[in-house]
This record gives sequence, C-alpha cells and structure tokens, in this order.
Amino acid sequence: MVSSVIKVLKHHYLGNYCFKLCFSNGERGEFDVREYCNHRSGSLLTPLQSEAYVRRAFIDAGALGWPNGLELSAARLYELSRVAA
Repeated sequence: MVSSVIKVLKHHYLGNYCFKLCFSNGERGEFDVREYCNHRSGSLLTPLQSEAYVRRAFIDAGALGWPNGLELSAARLYELSRVAA
C-alpha cells in the first residue's frame, strides 16, 4: 500500500514518451505516458499524443502535471510505474 503522502520529487524525460521518476519514499520508477493513454481518452489526454507536449511536464505539489491542467498524483504514478529501489 502506498502512503498518501508520497510525492514525486524529480522527473527526467528519457525519450519515447517515458519519464524516470524519483519518489519521496526513496524509490525510483519509469512511467510510460503512451501506455497510460492507450486505455483512456479525454480532452486533457489528447495533447499527450505529441512528444513535444509530453516533454513540457513539471512537478506541482508532488504530482506530475502539464500546462493544460492535467495532473497525475504521485500515488497513481507509483502504482503505474515500473519501480526499482
């Protein structure tokens, strides 16, 4: 179970729609934006079809966000990421 206070502390774009994430619990993971979007739809996700837009990600209050207002919580990213200590 993931603590409700987990945060994303750092992110690094690896290319090909993937980010390396560093979490506040000391673990690291890789998050694939394209894989996340494959089974979801919506106007906030549409811009993520562009790799240039994906690169514009930033950390806001421990979540990964984009300029259009989309934010993915650290807890959700932790669940979706391939995590390696």
